[in-house]
Amino acid sequence: MEGRDLVRSVRAVGSAGAAQGLRTVRAAWRRRRADAAGLPPRGAERARVPGPVRDVEPGPGGGVVRFARSELRILVAVNGAVFWGWDGAGPEPSYALADRCPEPDPRASLEPDTEGGWRVVAERVTVVVSRHGAVEVLTPGGVSLRRELPPRWWEPVGGGTSRWTQRSEVAADARFFGLGGRGSGPRLRDGTYRLWNTGPGRAFGPGDDPLSITMPVQLVVADAATHLVFQDTSWDGTVTLREGEEGAGSGHDRAGTSELRMDGGPLRCWMMVGTPARVLHTWATLAGAPALPPSWALGHHHARRGLGGEQEVRRVVAGYQEHDLPLDAVHLGIEHFDGHQVFTVDEDQFPKLPALAEDLRRDGIRLVSIAGPAVRAEPGNAVYDSGSAEDAFVRDASGRLVRGVAWPGESVYPDFTHARVRAWWGRMYEERLGQGFAGFWHDMDEPTSFTAFGESTLPRSARHALEGHGGDHREAHNVYALCMARAAYEGLRELAPEERPFMFSRSGWAGMQRYGGAWSGGVAKGWPRLRESLSLVMGLGLCGVPFSGPDAGGFEGSPSPELYLRWLQLGACLPLFRTHASLRAGRGEPWEFGADVLAHARVVLVERRRLLPYFMTLAHLARLTGAPYVRPLWWGAPEERALRDCEDAFLLGDCLLVAPVLDPGVDRRAVQLPRGRWYDTVTEQAYEGPGQVLVDAPLSRIPVLARAGAVVPVRGDDGGLELEVWAPARGRTGGGLVVQDAGDGWAEPEIERYVTRWEGRRVVVELDGEDGVSEPAHPVRVRGLAGR
Repeated sequence: MEGRDLVRSVRAVGSAGAAQGLRTVRAAWRRRRADAAGLPPRGAERARVPGPVRDVEPGPGGGVVRFARSELRILVAVNGAVFWGWDGAGPEPSYALADRCPEPDPRASLEPDTEGGWRVVAERVTVVVSRHGAVEVLTPGGVSLRRELPPRWWEPVGGGTSRWTQRSEVAADARFFGLGGRGSGPRLRDGTYRLWNTGPGRAFGPGDDPLSITMPVQLVVADAATHLVFQDTSWDGTVTLREGEEGAGSGHDRAGTSELRMDGGPLRCWMMVGTPARVLHTWATLAGAPALPPSWALGHHHARRGLGGEQEVRRVVAGYQEHDLPLDAVHLGIEHFDGHQVFTVDEDQFPKLPALAEDLRRDGIRLVSIAGPAVRAEPGNAVYDSGSAEDAFVRDASGRLVRGVAWPGESVYPDFTHARVRAWWGRMYEERLGQGFAGFWHDMDEPTSFTAFGESTLPRSARHALEGHGGDHREAHNVYALCMARAAYEGLRELAPEERPFMFSRSGWAGMQRYGGAWSGGVAKGWPRLRESLSLVMGLGLCGVPFSGPDAGGFEGSPSPELYLRWLQLGACLPLFRTHASLRAGRGEPWEFGADVLAHARVVLVERRRLLPYFMTLAHLARLTGAPYVRPLWWGAPEERALRDCEDAFLLGDCLLVAPVLDPGVDRRAVQLPRGRWYDTVTEQAYEGPGQVLVDAPLSRIPVLARAGAVVPVRGDDGGLELEVWAPARGRTGGGLVVQDAGDGWAEPEIERYVTRWEGRRVVVELDGEDGVSEPAHPVRVRGLAGR
């Protein structure tokens, strides 16, 4: 830390927070000193490229191609995914993979290609390796999807970790998506994106990058096919994207480019090709099926900053009940901890927390607890003493405990990259379950340490177990939150084996869906932030994390009644539906915005509850197929270029199209429709796609359209399941899937398949089972007859 920064730090501290501020300054000094002593200097470097081909060694599913200065391992797996790794890198070990690497495809083999190169021909792709190390993936028809140019390494002359870069080319018409949770998107424009999980330390906006969840996962959509690329290294790096341009007339196309620069780690990659649905399903077979949330977790959650006492919790819940507003969960933040220390209870504020939890549960409301990785570094603190006995905390290169500053004050951090530490941390959730909590949200898990200017990370020289092979924080940082989520999930499975764990995190990495979902963190209030909320959810879904959502209403400040209502309307159509209020803002619950907003909010919350069977079906389908709940409009037709560029509407499953209002003063908006007939779910007016239509969007609602022929499972007036069927177009059929949850345990539910068709002047709905068609198992209500 420079002297100028130290002066700024002291000024920023002020007299009120002097003690905490001085801790942050001291932590910054320690971090700088630890890195100066613990990180090897880079010194002089030499550049290296693969060089020409020397020989090959065929093997199952591919083989090894040896070049003058490196070697390339290629594998086509039975699920159709392609792996390649340089310098002897294999698929394992990997934090991203859910299990062992899939078996090689016995039909794929390495064979000579033209001009001294080699190729592997498989059912879905052909992989061509040039004699100088370029790797090109083509469709079976020979259309190039991605061309990886020969990589380049920079190796320290005195030994150490190599930096490397990989430049790729894609089709001129291709569009980039993914890279985790990005505020600018979901389509990623030209620019450089950093791959380093970063807590912004404040409410953030669309220009902030990186954020808490970054991952080297690109989804690329082009006319020829969709492909997903995962560069399996957790080190710090950047991705620079540049969209291509198609030549006009007789002009030449300019390819799109992606340049990945990494500070270290293996140069290895997975790629899968096909339709968006097939690509995400293949990715799920590698990175793991999304965890299935308990049914109550798909309802309405409410969090309030400053919700620090039992009476305040009861007052908020009573407000929801008095105004006849559905509520399924209340989230308690750090204020309910004793001294902000995790796994403790402030007994002055919550003298009878288990009784409170039981009272709420009788009303169908669950308590959800916050948890962070920072442990107060103070002997006598039970968590610190227990962790010290387990040697659980991260140390620096000299063997001293790494200390930072977080909610509890001066803190130490568990090393979740060690299996023994994960097991210890997982057991700590027994205290939370004993207090009556039913779910958990992880915060500050990048991990972060406070400074006078916001949040920073642990020293890069901090040592981690990394499952036994050892390393430092440069490699462990991006997977830290993933490993914390794993510790909690596995601990909860042990402590409450009959119940599905519910957990979501602010940070994470590829594979985090195995343990739960994500939320946006402290997104700022304001209309641009509303648009950003949708970008974050869509981007994470295309990276294989289907369950996520923002803090509806924003984190800080007080939104206008119009902004609050539009945010509520969007949030109710996203997987994790959590409203957030701030005690300092003076308002945040629906009844505090006036009678009109309250009436409209009630309609929103009641509709979310009515759609719970549909959300439960989407949750089960996400677990089985990897398909996100929230899908871009091009999901079923990626070749439709007009849909590729649409970022202000989305598909909710296969049946519904949601067009949120993202700007102030709007009561009518344009909606880009995919092919087919669509019905306004309120007026039942029919629209024909593809094309753009103008639809009403009064303050009371946002446009939600249903696909003709769709079967939407909903909650009926009696609380039972009902089928809402939208009439198919004449001469067409339709249908849908319904998955009834068998409770919050692990029983495998049945998947019901329904078919809709016209028979004379009426719409017929049939259950298509193994023994043929039969009458529906639930009441049916046909809609859209007036608008046909």
